[in-house]
Parts: sequence; C-alpha cells; structure tokens
Amino acid sequence: MITFAFMNVERLDEYILQHIDKEPEFLKKLTRETHLRTTSPRMLSGHLQGRMLKMFCNMVSPVRILEIGTFTGYSAICMTESLTTGGELHTIEINDEMEDFLTRVFEESGLKEKIHLHIGDALDIIPEMTQTFDVVFMDGNKRHYLEYFHAVYPKLRVGGIIIADNTLWDGHVLDTERKDDQTAGICRFNDYIASDDRLEKVIVPVRDGMTLIRKIK
Repeated sequence: MITFAFMNVERLDEYILQHIDKEPEFLKKLTRETHLRTTSPRMLSGHLQGRMLKMFCNMVSPVRILEIGTFTGYSAICMTESLTTGGELHTIEINDEMEDFLTRVFEESGLKEKIHLHIGDALDIIPEMTQTFDVVFMDGNKRHYLEYFHAVYPKLRVGGIIIADNTLWDGHVLDTERKDDQTAGICRFNDYIASDDRLEKVIVPVRDGMTLIRKIK
C-alpha cells in the first residue's frame, strides 16, 4: 500500500481539487451559505465528494435517485446533474426547519422540476413510495442505517447502487470501547453489508468513508 503520511494533507487536498472537474459556481455559493447559516457545515458533501457522487451516478445512467438526508441540498444537486431525460430525484429531510431554505435553493439551482423534497422521517416515507430507484444515497441518522437499507432494498432495481456515507465514522468503527448509538449503528450496518451475498460492496476511504453497494440479486 502506498502511504502519503509524509505529505502535507492540506496541500494534497488542494492538488486533488485542482485536478478534478471544477465546482459549479452555484455550489460554491451554496457552500458559503451553508457555512454562514448552519452550525454543522462539515456535514456538507463539498467539491470532491460532490463530483464523485455525480460520476458514480452517471455510471448507472439513473432515471430515479433517492437521497436520505438532504441537509442544505448540495449532494442532491450534484446527483440531479446526472439524471437522464425525464429523470427525478427524491430527497428526504427530517428537519422541517430546512424546508423553506431547501425550496429556495432548489428553485435557484434551476433543477426544481427534477427534485422532489419530502419532509419527515425516512422510515415512514420510504414504505409509502411506489417508485423503483437506480441509485440510493444514504446520509441520514447513522443509528438507522441498517433500517434504511432494509427499507430501500426492495425498491432498488437489480444492478442499482446504494452509496452510504460516513461508514468509517472518523475511525470510531475501530474503537471497541466506544458505546454511542451512532457508532453502533454504523458498525451494525457495515457488518451486515459485508456478510450479504446479494450485494457487491467496497468501502472508498474518502473523507469519512463511502460504501458503494451494488444489488446483484
């Protein structure tokens, strides 16, 4: 394994961002607004992860995408860029105080007609959905990742993908002494996915870890 421990991490991050697709101007503006208006701006997907999400989705040529956890809409906009003609993205946000903000952001993005915002608990909303999805992006409550998976699996087409964010959880997945519910939820999810032979799976060690899961049966 090649290690970059000897390098300046910030310089390496800057180099990466200079050598990938540029961040759209609207998303730069949304990043600034997220830092000004929210108390947890680190939850934002950001430039690198946003371009990765778009590329992963493009590989599937999605007609329908489901997102669990909207936050300020950055990842939703990135994935919507990948939709085929007539495609749609459904995004679920549990915090009803974000509704007005998100409605405005999606309208200003020019993608409002393709994005369907649902406010409420994903575990209540998903069972009522009748659509079949090509891509699911999971970035909601870490305590419930396994429950989200069981809810979306029947609604994901064979060959479709689930992208689960934060699956390394700041390295806490290695801490056997850690007892908080979010770490336990991530570990329970990771262990289950690793053992499920209906799936292809790989963890990409970018940011806080992204698990790519492909439904094969």
